[in-house]
Amino acid sequence: MMHLLTSPEAWAALLTLTSLEIVLGIDNVIFLSVIVSRIPEKQAHRARQIGLALALVFRIILLSVLVWLIGLTAPVFSFAGYDFSWRDLILIGGGLFLIAKATHEIHAEVEADDGEGDDASGRNAFFWVIVQIIVIDIVFSLDSIITAIGMAQDIEIMIAAVVIACLIMYLSSGPVSRFVAEHPTTKMLALAFLVLIGVALVADGFQFHIPRGYIYFAIAFSAAVEFFNVLAKRNRRKASK
Repeated sequence: MMHLLTSPEAWAALLTLTSLEIVLGIDNVIFLSVIVSRIPEKQAHRARQIGLALALVFRIILLSVLVWLIGLTAPVFSFAGYDFSWRDLILIGGGLFLIAKATHEIHAEVEADDGEGDDASGRNAFFWVIVQIIVIDIVFSLDSIITAIGMAQDIEIMIAAVVIACLIMYLSSGPVSRFVAEHPTTKMLALAFLVLIGVALVADGFQFHIPRGYIYFAIAFSAAVEFFNVLAKRNRRKASK
């Protein structure tokens, strides 16, 4: 352990891997922000805490079973000229889940379904939010950890990078969720991002890799445009008073 603390290469690997894990965690934060926006704030805060804690736990568990995880990339069957591994199947399933969930939420927004109900339905909604968070945490954790394995050799560096990234995700999830809740148009934009991310996961499952840089640039550009729209709307509201 001491040689890692004094190794410039180890610190460089930690910095690089942490940055990558934070970028990969954007998907997780966007999904959490959207999925908790339809339950009461008190439950939403608890759901965010549970979701991010599970994200950290899943990542550490996956890191502790590296041999099994690497085996997930081995082909298990072929179909129509494609070799599919368990990782591919999980990514395809997760991507389809994201597309279906985002489409359902877009439909609910268009139909103005506020999702309110009694206490029993509220508890049921909270339960299903947690179930969906668990499903998508597994998918994002798998993608994140396989990337980490390809970039670092020491498990201590991988775990440190994952912990730092999850801490930053936790700190950013609250403000992002509040912003999405306060500005409905940003929620529609976030749902469109989830469809885009779902398509990218399905494409990865079919061995057609879409460079994440393109996706994150599109997200950043659209978010910047939406930020200026929100700012302009706020200034117009102030000017009209």
